Amino acid sequence: MPLELILASTSPYRRELLSRFGLPFAVANPQTDESRLPGETPEQMALRLSEAKARAVAAEYPKALIIGSDQVATADGQIFGKPGTHERAVEQLRQLSGKTVNFFTGLCLLNSKTGQAEVRGIPTLVTFRQLSDREIDNYLHREPAYNCAGSAKSEGLGIALLSRMHGDDPNALVGLPLIALHEMLRNQGVSVL
Repeated sequence: MPLELILASTSPYRRELLSRFGLPFAVANPQTDESRLPGETPEQMALRLSEAKARAVAAEYPKALIIGSDQVATADGQIFGKPGTHERAVEQLRQLSGKTVNFFTGLCLLNSKTGQAEVRGIPTLVTFRQLSDREIDNYLHREPAYNCAGSAKSEGLGIALLSRMHGDDPNALVGLPLIALHEMLRNQGVSVL
């Protein structure tokens, strides 16, 4: 009997991306403390949290392949999380104007039956255009990206805020690197095609 596929995330963006594979899967809320540990780099944090999210639901799904993912956005040594409010989104976009941001996505595929986890990190470098206050305000009123790190949705109107993207997988920027995930699933004997 094949292992059940579980997405340990409540993100609608990750759910939509995973559905592209056409595989049946369930969604579980990992309820993980996402605080940064002392001395932890943003990249280490994303990798640790991706695995922690998968392991947080493993007891509930003892015979499953569990997907955990976490993303951290950094520029100039500062972490940019989900702004949550219009005011904080405006401030984030002002700070990111003209800068290159590393959206580092940690991805984990945990086999809860064996306890083995494969964890990878996928960086995506995104350069924001020089943004005027009017452009920032117009963007956020048309697409309030308050639940997105960096305050912009590259898969939506937010693409107009950017001048360049560099990475191995455009889906990584949205929060679930499908190229790496496909390889991990194949390593576990799961065929998408």
